[in-house]
Amino acid sequence: MKTSSFTLFSSQRVVTNLVATLFLCFGTSLFLGSPSFAADIEAGKQKAQVCMSCHGPAGNSEIAEIPALAGQTAQAITTSLYHFREGNRKNPVMSPFAANLSNADMNNLAAYFASEKRIPAPYTSSAEALQQGPELAKKYNCVQCHGAALLGQQHIPRVSGQQHAYLLAQLKGFKATTRYDMDGNMSSAASMLKDNEIEILADYISGLR
Repeated sequence: MKTSSFTLFSSQRVVTNLVATLFLCFGTSLFLGSPSFAADIEAGKQKAQVCMSCHGPAGNSEIAEIPALAGQTAQAITTSLYHFREGNRKNPVMSPFAANLSNADMNNLAAYFASEKRIPAPYTSSAEALQQGPELAKKYNCVQCHGAALLGQQHIPRVSGQQHAYLLAQLKGFKATTRYDMDGNMSSAASMLKDNEIEILADYISGLR
């Protein structure tokens, strides 16, 4: 019996998502929650020194295209590092950095950056974004997943006050399905966004404090 390429691709995607989901459900909770795998914030800080050349002092990015990590949810950081390590997400800088990270390294880095205070980038949303942004965030379920204030929860990242150029690039990537999306939720939501709505949402969210 022949197996279609679509069926094979779908099966591979299901397996990939299942592995990632199991990691999120059990892996991060095991590393972050179990006393024997308690995060070492100081070790994370030492490991993070190399990260700061791009992500800024204490994870407060000063480069528009690079995300801030300070005050990000720990599981969101661990999840991102995991996907870079496993080759699901690809980036010429992040991929080789994450390739040799142990689970303890990821756990420590995540705990450190999550413990730092976010210093929002000096960004001011336009009047149009301030007027239309809140409704768009509700319409496209941003607040349902990222939280009412878009501060993130569990493995879903904080986007409030994030670098504007970075947010814009991620939303465009999700819409074009060129950005890795573990469960398809972001790609599904972004697929319905009009180009001008992407601009408005990124403008609005970046200006939040």
